[in-house]
Amino acid sequence: MTLSLSFSRLALGLAATLLSTAALAQQKLVPAQSAIQFTARQMGVPLEGHFQKFDAQVAFDPAKLASSKIAFTVDTGSATLGSRETDAELPKAVWFNVPKFPQATFESSTIKALGGGKFEVAGKLTIKGQARDVLVPVALTQAGATTTATGVLPIKRLAFKIGENEWADTSMVADDVQVKFKLALTGVGKL
Repeated sequence: MTLSLSFSRLALGLAATLLSTAALAQQKLVPAQSAIQFTARQMGVPLEGHFQKFDAQVAFDPAKLASSKIAFTVDTGSATLGSRETDAELPKAVWFNVPKFPQATFESSTIKALGGGKFEVAGKLTIKGQARDVLVPVALTQAGATTTATGVLPIKRLAFKIGENEWADTSMVADDVQVKFKLALTGVGKL
């Protein structure tokens, strides 16, 4: 009798885990409501740009942060500053080197709740083959079936070899770049 009861509990636990995993697997990015933008400064003047192609893989459960994972990929060739001349330069070796490094990636290692829908996501950001540990502040809001993750991640472009050779001069292009993101997701449980 005890063996039968233990087996039933095990089966129920396994079923709950599978259902929870299936629910997390259904979390999807809504590209039309999402954006990844960046701001750099050239000779003190802000340059606003964005990436046109990116994707996110999310398995986020606010009640189980230890097992939650967030990853995203950005097609570096989709970077635009809105000028044909500048956009033609971005894929070149000194900037994003798109032929060799077509994607930038982020993979979370830990997620920490800060309260009030705010989280700190630690992980590894890789651009141009340069991997760096980063802490990403994320604020989550929910409206209907959509959860929106927003935040700003400051990076040092030279740490990722973005703007090499003559462009490494920070008096021309500042080292500090602000990456601003808004990721709309479906399938995230109630916060």
